[in-house]
Amino acid sequence: MTGSLWGYLLIFLGSLSGCLLLTPFALRLAIFFNIYDQPTSRKIHKAPVPHIGGVAIVTTFSIAILIASKISSPDAGPGQINLILGLALFLAFVGLIDDLKGISPLQKIISQFICAICICLAGDGVSIFQIEVLDWSITVLWVVGITNAFNLLDNMDGLTAGLAGIASLAFFGIAALNDQYLVASLSLALAGCALGFLKKNYHPAEIFMGDGGSLFLGFLISYIGLKLRFDSPVSRSFLVPITICAVAVIDTTLVVCSRLLKGSSPFQGGQDHLSHRLLKLGFSIPNSVRSIYSLSLIVATASVFIARSASFPAWFLLITIWLILLFIFFRALRVSTE
Repeated sequence: MTGSLWGYLLIFLGSLSGCLLLTPFALRLAIFFNIYDQPTSRKIHKAPVPHIGGVAIVTTFSIAILIASKISSPDAGPGQINLILGLALFLAFVGLIDDLKGISPLQKIISQFICAICICLAGDGVSIFQIEVLDWSITVLWVVGITNAFNLLDNMDGLTAGLAGIASLAFFGIAALNDQYLVASLSLALAGCALGFLKKNYHPAEIFMGDGGSLFLGFLISYIGLKLRFDSPVSRSFLVPITICAVAVIDTTLVVCSRLLKGSSPFQGGQDHLSHRLLKLGFSIPNSVRSIYSLSLIVATASVFIARSASFPAWFLLITIWLILLFIFFRALRVSTE
């Protein structure tokens, strides 16, 4: 994939405009087939909202990457691109089935586990310990964890799309500076799709991406994090992708801990995410989302500097960020969700 500025710009603008064009089509499709996300006591929207917007994201991304790979692909063969796109499409299909008919959380996790194992078998997993069972375990934990984090994050208008866009742009910045054309191109295409979808998904949302979209985005972000390479010690190269996705990770950890402390299932829906807790503190929906955007943008930008900095300033910044995030986590945990 081309590493030139114009090549990257073409990928981003193509995916952005493509998703802007296809999202209204997905909206009309959902209305025609009467595919709506119905409001419940566990959700904050008050009226039915079409929720197969992921179709626009998936279609646009697939076309953008396939076209980009035909132009130039110096660091990836067609087999690698076909594999990752195939796995992402599989999860999008699983998510779409959940949107249309509903499937159990266990079935979704099993599908993510299968995709993670396929990544390991393809040799694209982490290589931290050089011990296969440990590296495979970390790869599976990362893929399933990040995929679920972005899936669970889809609880408020524009939240998953915005954070996926921010994370993807941070991954692009690091990848482009290190001549990782595949990772940079995947990141830019994903950012364009996520940000293009925001036009119809930001509050008040006209359409939701559904599980078909959030699983697709989350899985691709997890894969991009695995493939990211830059000149630094292994420990830092492992922590930077986690930090880029830190807000999603903190939100998921917050939800799981909160539900376990109450004796309820972590897979049970509820209004106990970071975004919901901001509402309890008096924030409006747009301000809650913007606050989380701002936090994610600061953390993602800092992550790019961490990847490019010398050892001492990088570790100082990394530790500072996580101390702040831990403070936010424990402060949010104390906010009542009743």
